[in-house]
Amino acid sequence: MKRRYEALLLEHFKHDRQMAFLAGPRQVGKTTTCTNFTADHHYFNWDNESDRRLFLQGPAAMAEKIGISKSRAIVFDELHKYPHWRNFLKGFYDSYAGGRFNIVVTGSSRLDVYRKGADSLMGRYFLYRMHPLSIAELAHQKIPEGEISLPHFVSKSDYEFLERFGGFPEPFLKHNVRFFNRWKQTRLKLLFREDLRDVTRINEVGQVELLAEFIRQQSGKLLNYASLARKIRASQDSIRRWIEVLESLYYSFMLRPWTRNVSRSLLKEPKIYLMDWAMVDDPGARFENLVACHLFKAVTWWQDLGLGEYGLYFLRTKDKREVDFLVCKDGHPWFIVEAKSSQTRPLSKSLAYFQTRIGAKHAFQVVADAEFEKVDCFVYDYPIKVPARTFLSQLV
Repeated sequence: MKRRYEALLLEHFKHDRQMAFLAGPRQVGKTTTCTNFTADHHYFNWDNESDRRLFLQGPAAMAEKIGISKSRAIVFDELHKYPHWRNFLKGFYDSYAGGRFNIVVTGSSRLDVYRKGADSLMGRYFLYRMHPLSIAELAHQKIPEGEISLPHFVSKSDYEFLERFGGFPEPFLKHNVRFFNRWKQTRLKLLFREDLRDVTRINEVGQVELLAEFIRQQSGKLLNYASLARKIRASQDSIRRWIEVLESLYYSFMLRPWTRNVSRSLLKEPKIYLMDWAMVDDPGARFENLVACHLFKAVTWWQDLGLGEYGLYFLRTKDKREVDFLVCKDGHPWFIVEAKSSQTRPLSKSLAYFQTRIGAKHAFQVVADAEFEKVDCFVYDYPIKVPARTFLSQLV
């Protein structure tokens, strides 16, 4: 399946000489994207034994294998599993690349997390984070000219397949329950038994799996470290560290509360969501997680393309006024979003309350079961209900 990230890589190498780091969840389509964006490429995978031996021999052996006189793309897949991958890339890029090669480095963990040490690759790469499919990406694969696009139609059946089977290409395309269940079990097994082992030194794999299951059950809820520590029989410090690891492996992500200009706001407790919303059982919570993933994909896309500094938060006060999401640009509130499954639900009063206090330009109640309307949601500067298929198609 063609992904928008193919166009992104082409655009990157059209203008920049830096390596492109493409990081994202396992089985999201990184390898296919990197080998499809150009037909003229070399592909090396750390998980392949012969390729691994070549990596271990060093940059000179790799350059000899490729042929330094030939100009083409090079894909280094899952290279972050090599303990000295930064040294290898720095040596190869500085000695042999020099703008001669278009180098793409992929990984199913956050490549930017492992930049520590004196051998920093700063200035030699740009990071792009690849997310599961979204409504906007189903509509078209072009790179949007700005942050917000005009609405693009996506059929109700495609939306329902995306909501039920998630945004990972294979289960979405098959939209078969039995296949999805088997695919999900296999992916989680690989995540915990291989990825967790390859990129961390965590020995308590069983406890991390149990933690992941508790996170799945409380998607969209406030994270209580003390409660999780009691259930799993681990220290709170271990729980925090393991959650960071799950984030680095793109299993989940956290949102912090926005506290500026909000009296009696929550100061500490984050909310947590899954990168694969299809794993959430409750339909209402699954829809909220779907919206969270779309917004998270949008802010990381805008950030990675250098359009500004973006952040995704939620709003909640101690007296339980709440709005699900707040998107900020360059440190200022931009728009707030409340996710609702049914259009029969009244417009949330919290939208107007928070919009007035924080000065957000837009306030949306995104409704799952509303029919698509070809109307630009972002022309309104007061709280409104908007169809999910319309609003989400305007993102990324």
